[in-house]
Amino acid sequence: MPESRRRASGFLGGLAGLLGLSALAGVLVAATVTPAVALTGAAASQAITLFDNLPSTLQIDQLMVPSNFYATDPDTGEEQLLAQFLEQDRTPVTYDQVSSAMYDAILSSEDPRYYDHGGVDIIGTTRAVLSNLEGGGETQGGSTISQQYVKNVLVQQCEATAKTPQAKYDCWSEATTSSGTAGIERKLQEMRYAIALEQTYSKDEILLGYLNIANFGGTTYGVEAAARYYFGTTAANLTIGQSATLAGMVQNPNSYRIDRPAGSITTSDGATLNKAPDGVIEDGARLGALDALVTSGEITEEQKLAAADGYTSTKVRQLYVLNRMLDDGKITHDEYVAAAIEPITPVITPTVTGCAAAGGAAYFCEYVKDVILSDPAFGETETDRLQTLQRGGLNVYTTLDSRVQSAAEEAMTQYAPASATMPTSSGASTGRFGSTTVSIEASTGRILAIAQNTRYGEDAAADDDPDYSSLVFAGDPSVGGSTGFSAGSTFKLFTLLDWLEQGHSVNETLDGRLRVFTHLTNSCDGDWDNTSNTLVNNFGKASGRIGTPMQFTAASLNTGYFAMAEKLDLCDIQNVAAKLGVTQSDGTPISMDTLSSVIGTAQVSPIAMAAAYATVANGGTYCQPQAIDRVTDAAGNEIAKPERTCSQALDPTIAAAAAYALQGVMASGGTGAAGNPGDGTPLLGKTGTHEAWQTWMIESSTKVTTATWAGNVQGGGDVFNTWNQGTRLSDIRYRIGRAVQAAANAAYGGDAFPSPDPQLTRTSQATVPDVTGLSLADAQSRLEAAGFVAQVGDTVESDVTAGLVASQDPGAGRATAGATVTIHPSAGPAADPGNGESNATGGTGNAGTGNGNGNGSGSGNGNGGGGNSGGGTDGSG
Repeated sequence: MPESRRRASGFLGGLAGLLGLSALAGVLVAATVTPAVALTGAAASQAITLFDNLPSTLQIDQLMVPSNFYATDPDTGEEQLLAQFLEQDRTPVTYDQVSSAMYDAILSSEDPRYYDHGGVDIIGTTRAVLSNLEGGGETQGGSTISQQYVKNVLVQQCEATAKTPQAKYDCWSEATTSSGTAGIERKLQEMRYAIALEQTYSKDEILLGYLNIANFGGTTYGVEAAARYYFGTTAANLTIGQSATLAGMVQNPNSYRIDRPAGSITTSDGATLNKAPDGVIEDGARLGALDALVTSGEITEEQKLAAADGYTSTKVRQLYVLNRMLDDGKITHDEYVAAAIEPITPVITPTVTGCAAAGGAAYFCEYVKDVILSDPAFGETETDRLQTLQRGGLNVYTTLDSRVQSAAEEAMTQYAPASATMPTSSGASTGRFGSTTVSIEASTGRILAIAQNTRYGEDAAADDDPDYSSLVFAGDPSVGGSTGFSAGSTFKLFTLLDWLEQGHSVNETLDGRLRVFTHLTNSCDGDWDNTSNTLVNNFGKASGRIGTPMQFTAASLNTGYFAMAEKLDLCDIQNVAAKLGVTQSDGTPISMDTLSSVIGTAQVSPIAMAAAYATVANGGTYCQPQAIDRVTDAAGNEIAKPERTCSQALDPTIAAAAAYALQGVMASGGTGAAGNPGDGTPLLGKTGTHEAWQTWMIESSTKVTTATWAGNVQGGGDVFNTWNQGTRLSDIRYRIGRAVQAAANAAYGGDAFPSPDPQLTRTSQATVPDVTGLSLADAQSRLEAAGFVAQVGDTVESDVTAGLVASQDPGAGRATAGATVTIHPSAGPAADPGNGESNATGGTGNAGTGNGNGNGSGSGNGNGGGGNSGGGTDGSG
């Protein structure tokens, strides 16, 4: 750290400089611009006026600093860094966080009279201006630390609005490479700002500001980032040799950088210099400082060669800085020798930037990043938002919960391959496999976890490597980049909700048998008519049944839901989906213009579907999904985050009745039972498939909803005939969903769902027709037409003609609609017992186990006893 005596002399020298520098600068201008004209009092006065009229106020803007994404540790409450986004790798430090060796190195090499001038070193500046008048390109040196700080501030201000790489280069070029008259004007303006700067800020503040803003090669800015990147240390712990290396870099950062083993300098003939150690000393003629130490006997030739082997140009520059430090008395001779003979040994420690740093949470991170790049809260245009992310120093505190996220990552790794070859029904290989799982807190919409089967990587994704993807499968085109996937039967939720909103009961009886459905109402886009008499099958080509929405939901029966849709308006169903956040990518309602749209042909995002099911679990309150809890700027001030709201989308009674029906899916015998963790937490849910291409498992407690999808990202491979580690790809949804929901249940728990309104679960009565005396076919037809299920029972003896219906159970009258009616065909009248006598009678069978045995004689017949509960007996006479 600079000594206090320097500060005292600096104050006096600065005061003197401030009092007289304007006049001196004016004379300098007159002398350089009009060398043939005598410096009369009038000329000097005009030059002074010109200098004084230059702008004198320089606004010091916030430094470009990285933005950070954090997740809160649920156990400790501490924030854990997920990822950084940057254009300039910079970590600002305070004055006490920089080693004294670094201060000494930068001052000795760049501005040894820093604490003795008032912002401008007139001798050095005069030399630079005269050199620039001669032309020849780059502006020459002579700039003080204050002037260099001004230059860097102006470059950053220009870059802050630069939209393209060329524009950024122009910023640097304008501030550093002007020559001739333009160079003089720039240098004078730089001087004017530097003088004003020292009237506002202390010397220490300016010196620290310079070390925090300076470039050290590539995207490395500021001494803290440079110490970490090049040497794996901090600015506070830099050694003399390391400090001299970094101080030497600022003159020409990209030439002297030591992170390029193949060389950082390219000559006009294409040769590269300043390479990592390779046994060849480059530019050995400039290693005079080391030669002098050899001559004096202080080091050996071998020590010299070891010190110079590798990054020779940077070594030469470092030796210059060390010599200046020695001359200024900042280091001892022994310290000089020790640093001089030490080879430059970088310990390159790059900042892992972007979402790749988030590991298994990379896709959650990518989702958050896309929210920032798409939401107006972070800038008016996408370019503005990108600059905010890369330069604005945002601290983004996300909603990620490591307890759920870790379980999601582990399950995805265990059950879902990064890619898979999937056959089609014809045997050809097609499709690109993918899987994702997302969990949402039902009462807030906070996204707790996102995991995906692919490896995160934008470059590999561009090469079409199926193992990699930058798309977030759980998202949509605007956030995540995915176009979504056909929802299959998970989309039946919206028909169920509309069914209930129209006042229907989940226990109402419908004809859900496999048949051709001919007409559906759609008051939005026009009715649908099945002009081609197309038959849409159930899964596995099941025949369907007469039943209730409760039964149709648990079994996921397509034809049952078609029967429900027959009594509804498709326009209403699509509007239900829209108010629960499930829309097309442009935000407009999904168009339901065919019968198949009822069973989920539309492509939707897993996050949107999770939020819709969370609405049911949350008593009808829909919460827009959100991945950000809060945001602060670089100074820690809270700023507005993307607006996300919760609203009552469903009447609580509707939500309760839907939850009642959806719980059957997760119960034994339901299609989602395999996805139930079985930990006692009440769950609702729904499965879904689309052709053999897409599969879903959505399940929810009252606290957390988990949506899991596995299927084709593109193409149409068959996931039902593709296996991974003994499990069909179509079944991994159960295993992943079960594991993730178990973790969510352990962390958040879950309550019993509210009891449904009796009106929405009422059973309807219907008249059972009398079908006795009819043929079996006619009897079945009449019963089914009346809304009952016909079942053929045992044949009974009856006076009714054999083959016709002898009796029915229940009989004609009122019964629960949809109930099963058993019809018994007649076997005809009982047989004549005959005239002979039997000397034995059959035994009696009791409770289905008795046996009757009789042995008769003569011409009579013996009849065996009858079993009372189905265990018949035999008798012979």
